[in-house]
Amino acid sequence: MPQPTFAMDYEKTQDEAIPAPEQQSDGVIISPDTRRAQRIPPGQSRTKKWPVLDAGGPPRIDLAKWELKLWGLVNEPVRWNWEEFQALPRVRVFADFHCVTRWSRLGNVWEGVAVSELFRRAGGLRPEAAFILAHGYDHGWTTNLPLPDALSADALVATLHDGEPLTVAHGAPARLIVPQLYAWKSAKWLGGLEVLDRDQAGFWERNGYHMRGDPWHEERYGWS
Repeated sequence: MPQPTFAMDYEKTQDEAIPAPEQQSDGVIISPDTRRAQRIPPGQSRTKKWPVLDAGGPPRIDLAKWELKLWGLVNEPVRWNWEEFQALPRVRVFADFHCVTRWSRLGNVWEGVAVSELFRRAGGLRPEAAFILAHGYDHGWTTNLPLPDALSADALVATLHDGEPLTVAHGAPARLIVPQLYAWKSAKWLGGLEVLDRDQAGFWERNGYHMRGDPWHEERYGWS
């Protein structure tokens, strides 16, 4: 049975100074939370390193067989292989990253494809669409998201972090990034986005985590 993983990525250690929105180049999407006077949510502490956490270790993914699927309540279900996905229009997003285990890594630059762009290419959403269930390649792992969070301007499927390709430990080849929610909602090793008309608990939500996961309201657990 898969076992939870915890490690520390020292190669991504940041400087003491916190990266700021005004330091970013033109064209970078600025996540709204990075403009807060206090960027660290309640109960969190800044880390300059990048901890590695997951539910069961990284899966083995063959890029020649990798694909990203969109299905459910979309007008035109679609899938892309790796070459097709890499050819889609790209964005860069400056965002903070808050883990439910109480650490925050501030000032990340993610690069990939906006979630809104993916759904535009799926012909848009059907009127009853309300939630997204993200599916990972790791042992059937899933997590749920309200549609407005998943379609926010700073939400993307990322392949690069701070100008470098994601490592397997951090979700390569592609991971979901939804900066305004706790990091477990930013599914690693993303394989698909399923659109639903009702909320459906994913792996951590079935095991006691909050159904939404807003760090500014400390929505850590289902009873919070």
